[in-house]
Amino acid sequence: MATEHQLLSTAEHETMPGKYVRPESQRPRLTEVISDARIPVVDLASPDRAVVVSAIGDACRTHGFFQVQNHGIDASLITAVLAVAQDFFRLPAEEKAKLYSDDPARKMRLSTSFNVRKEAVHNWRDYLRLHCHPLDQFVPDWPSNPASFKEIMSTYCREVRELGFRLYSAISESLGLEEGYIKKTLGEQEQHMAVNFYPRCPEPELTYGLPAHTDPNALTILLMDDQVAGLQVLNDGKWIAVNPQPGALVINIGDQLQALSNGKYRSVWHRAVVNSDKERMSVASFLCPCNSVELGPAAKLITDETPAVYKNYTYDEYYKKFWSRNLDQEHCLELFRT
Repeated sequence: MATEHQLLSTAEHETMPGKYVRPESQRPRLTEVISDARIPVVDLASPDRAVVVSAIGDACRTHGFFQVQNHGIDASLITAVLAVAQDFFRLPAEEKAKLYSDDPARKMRLSTSFNVRKEAVHNWRDYLRLHCHPLDQFVPDWPSNPASFKEIMSTYCREVRELGFRLYSAISESLGLEEGYIKKTLGEQEQHMAVNFYPRCPEPELTYGLPAHTDPNALTILLMDDQVAGLQVLNDGKWIAVNPQPGALVINIGDQLQALSNGKYRSVWHRAVVNSDKERMSVASFLCPCNSVELGPAAKLITDETPAVYKNYTYDEYYKKFWSRNLDQEHCLELFRT
């Protein structure tokens, strides 16, 4: 089977191919999703640092997800990132076929679904996966078409990394740790990006863009198309739709911050659903611990009343375990409980 046929973005789909149809019990039940829930919004420009820190701490405890406004990344850059991402997915099939791979070990790959070699049912998504740190090591291999892709995306990667480190400071403080704790503990961090394209789908209630999963990394910064909803988060046993505020970025806590917080902060289940009217784009940036550092609950958070919930491990061990499972199996952190 030629690779370009495996990408959804190369054709319009009038009917639903069988390999995308979920069994009845695993369907998204879109009518049951809560569409008007309030996702916490944090204004990073607030002059009162204590207010920002406590709002972030509350959001990490109750939702594991929040939106940030006035995050310092220029609106024109954000527009450019979404535009160049869209241009990329509109390239001719033969152009995209050159970048296709279904090998999860590849540092740069254009692929489809999640892990096509392993999964029984596919997901209605194409994605371009890029490694982003250090940039000078990886950018030369990035797509050179569209011509502005490398420059726009690498500028965005630098800005997102800085934003991630600012959020780490606030999250550290909200846990009662010193401001530099998270950044220092996670070591020289890797950074990856997934540029997601969710085409229009003839039968959205039968499939997912991505099924329910938690993120194995430390922190995820998501840039979403603010015209088309698709992200949903599990909160108190119900799926709620995340409707992005214009100009906001969505932040979610990954498994490593749940472990570091000794279970105080939640790496929550979230999923992407698709729709039949409009294609949708998103750009997810992942900050990941250095592979070799020891991770686990912060020593200061372990007391007689609150003993360690998780044992120590390296990110390398964790990540291997995460990718050896199906995406929607039990929370991977369960395998690292004390």
